[in-house]
Amino acid sequence: MSGLGEVFEGLEVPPSVPFHPKKQASPAPEPAPDRAPRFQLLSVAELHRLPRLTWAIHGVLPATGCAAIYGPSGSGKSFLELDLVAALTEMGDWFGHKVRVPLRVVIIVLEGEAGFRNRVEAWEIVHNRPFPEQVQFVFQPFRLNDRADCLALAAAIDHAGGTDVVVVDTLNRAAPGTDENSSRDMGIILDHCNELQRMFGGLLLLVHHTGKDAAKGMRGHSSLHAALDAAIEVTRTDDRREWTLAKSKDGADGQPHGFFLEVVHLDDDDDGEPVTSCAVRSDDTPVVHRPRLPKGGNQRIIYDALNPLFRDSRHFGMAGAPPTRPCIRLDDAIAATKDSLAVEAKRRPERTRLAITGLIATHVLDCKEDWIWLR
Repeated sequence: MSGLGEVFEGLEVPPSVPFHPKKQASPAPEPAPDRAPRFQLLSVAELHRLPRLTWAIHGVLPATGCAAIYGPSGSGKSFLELDLVAALTEMGDWFGHKVRVPLRVVIIVLEGEAGFRNRVEAWEIVHNRPFPEQVQFVFQPFRLNDRADCLALAAAIDHAGGTDVVVVDTLNRAAPGTDENSSRDMGIILDHCNELQRMFGGLLLLVHHTGKDAAKGMRGHSSLHAALDAAIEVTRTDDRREWTLAKSKDGADGQPHGFFLEVVHLDDDDDGEPVTSCAVRSDDTPVVHRPRLPKGGNQRIIYDALNPLFRDSRHFGMAGAPPTRPCIRLDDAIAATKDSLAVEAKRRPERTRLAITGLIATHVLDCKEDWIWLR
């Protein structure tokens, strides 16, 4: 043996562990060229130089981001949506809120397709001019829970020259087969909403419904409301309708704006029956809602059970309530009054919630952010 063989002659090495002579250390890698860091730290001076928020409708809807307009069936939200869209295309105002830059809009019509032409025609008659040409429509099926559909829509918008606003009417019809109450399913929808919004670079506006309990706001998982930059709530009491800015990250929410639907005669059908639709008219008449106290039933029982709770409450002026009004959390109110009802124990929470919702609808109670108080 010679060389390394002589050095290690006689050394017993287990046959299962192969011996490898020690390798020379690799030379130290050359320093990587300087690269800009992934995260940028801004000074206060640089922060002040950032552009300010821009509005699609000042104080109501931002020019970029995700927003929603929602309300129960029959509240008039789809007619209000069409009126809002028309306002976005013109320099002027919408219910006193300025629209400073005309915008282009694409509406994905997935609900009420058959009557949509009639709504546009009614708007034209009421306003005595053609509906804005800056609005384009999509009547094909579209799924927000399918990324391929979002990419295809973004490509179609880009091919047509781009847009500033995309309206999805409605979220429920755009997400078939999903569980709106599932955080996972809603997370997928929100991810696709954000990706679609980034691709066209403007405002994505979702039209959505309230659930059975209107006091809880939009139907579905709470992550939807949390993810929005703005939300417009539409309500109806008899023929009186109102929209309220229920959420705004940078605007002033809570001010109600009244409107009514004007019935418009469009034509007569083949049987001589009138064909009608509606258009939105602003109604700024101040309305004083007079509470109608319940005379009987579960609402009266729950109303009587709530009164001592309000008297004992130490929470005042919560969630925008008048400063002198005692407030109770909705879930606490249900837990404290449910045993007043003479129904099956397992049904008491649901029946109590429905009774409180009825008291809110008749303006006996007010509710916001899960706080209730007496009118």
